[in-house]
Formats: sequence, C-alpha cells, structure tokens
Amino acid sequence: MSIIVLGTTALDTVKTPAGKRKEMLGGSAVHFSMGASFFTQVNLVAIVGRDFPKKHIEFLTKKGINLTSLIIEHGKTFRWEGEYRGDLNAALTLSTELGVLSAFRPKVAEHQRHIENIFLANVDPDIQRHLLSMMHKPRLVGLDSMNYWIDHKRRSLMRLMKHVHIFVANDAEARSLTGQTNLIKCAKALRKIGAPIVVIKKGEHGVLVYCDDFIFCLPAYPVEKIVDPTGAGDTFAGGFMGYLTRAKKVNAGSLKKAISYGTIMASFNVEGFGLERTCGITKKEVENRLGQFKKITTF
Repeated sequence: MSIIVLGTTALDTVKTPAGKRKEMLGGSAVHFSMGASFFTQVNLVAIVGRDFPKKHIEFLTKKGINLTSLIIEHGKTFRWEGEYRGDLNAALTLSTELGVLSAFRPKVAEHQRHIENIFLANVDPDIQRHLLSMMHKPRLVGLDSMNYWIDHKRRSLMRLMKHVHIFVANDAEARSLTGQTNLIKCAKALRKIGAPIVVIKKGEHGVLVYCDDFIFCLPAYPVEKIVDPTGAGDTFAGGFMGYLTRAKKVNAGSLKKAISYGTIMASFNVEGFGLERTCGITKKEVENRLGQFKKITTF
C-alpha cells in the first residue's frame, strides 16, 4: 500500500528563540512525507521553481519519496518566512512569496491515479478538488486546510469536505470554520458538514478525534525543548495517515494507534529546525518514545 500527498514544497526561513535558519526545505507536502514515509511509500504532488536546490531533490529521492509528479517550472519556488515568540504556539508570518505556486495545477502520472490512499495537505481547496477528481476509486482521503482558505474560499472547502473521509484542523481553524468555541461542538459541527472522522490538533495540548462511534483524546508528548514548531501539524498528519495506510483498515483500534504515532512523529519534528530531526529518525527511536508515551498516558 502507498499514499499520495498533494501540498506545498517550499523554502522556509524561520526564526525562533533557539536561532534562525534561512531557506530550509519545507512545505506541507514535505513535512507530511517525512512523517508518512516511516510507514509507507509516499508519492508527492507539488510544484517548485527552477531555483529549487538540486540537493533537496536528491534528499527526497534518497528518503524514498516518489517525485514523479513533482512539477519543476520556470520561476521561483514558494517561499515562507516566519517568526515564533513566547510559547511558540503560533507563527508570525513575515513574508510569503508564492512564485510558481500561484499558477499551480497538479499533474498526476496515470499509474499513480490508482493509489487508494490520498492526503490533501494545506493548499487552495480548488487545487485539492482538482487532484481528487483525477484519482480512481479512493479508499481513504484525508484533508487539511488553514485559516486563509477558511476566510477566502469557505464554500469551496466545505464542498470538498463532503468528499473526504478524514478532516484535520487545528483548534483555531475548527472554531473559525464552525463558529463554535467548545471543541466538542466544533467536532460535531464539522462532522455534519461531511467528513466521517474529524481530527482537531490542539498543539501542546494534544489532539481530539471525533466520529460517530467514539471520541478519543491524547495529550502531546512532553518535549523538554522546542526548537521549531514549523511543520509539526503536517508531520503529525503524515504519521497518522501513514500508519492508517499500512494498517489497511480504519476502526477504533487503528485510529487510536495512528493518532499515537502521529503524535510521536510531531514530537520529533519540534526538536530541530525544519527537517533536522525528522530526516534521521530510526524505528528504535520511534518505538522507544511510543513506549514511554504509553506509560505516561495510561492510568
């Protein structure tokens, strides 16, 4: 089994109390891929400019990410610059340069259109819908978004939510989309829109999963030193969807295990800038941390 992810591939400049890094490899699709590739084969759909460093292509290929549907276009790669202050829960966007992303229309190789597991990472919902329309008989479709699309393309996003199985949002996005303040009410309202499974990320406070059969909550893994939270949510989604792809079934047991793995993958992400930490995680590290997590969350 494999998964295909649509999203951004970016060059990120990030400043936190721990320091600053310029033009790191990033983007929603890339961070997702780092989390998911630990469990399954990942096929990445995105666009970059001619200025995209060759070393990043080589890195992703070496990590086993299938780049058949990565478009390399004339122009500049999408760039984002942000700064984290205080509790590091939210980034202050300093600049955004869309570059070739502004005219992105995804292309998917014919043999990849039969992939049954799909994740639509943060990008314009019209682009997400276009990708989904090209796929044959999806088994499991996950969807992520952000406040910008909620504010500017709410109707497109809500229409798309009726055609996915899992909707992933952070707490602020869930409240913005539903108009509710209580997260349980948010989850119920999101479920009514369409997606049978709702996953609400609460940052340092963990995650909430809601569906018709059960509600499940987990705290975040306690990380002593947070270096850079950029991409933590995408890495979580990668671990979550990657495990479900490998599990080949979606039920209460597999969802709980998937949420646990997603949480663990995100905990590694925040310990370094960009992909510094997630690019070299070993199976032993993940399983050891999962074991520790079980001990501190069981009573």
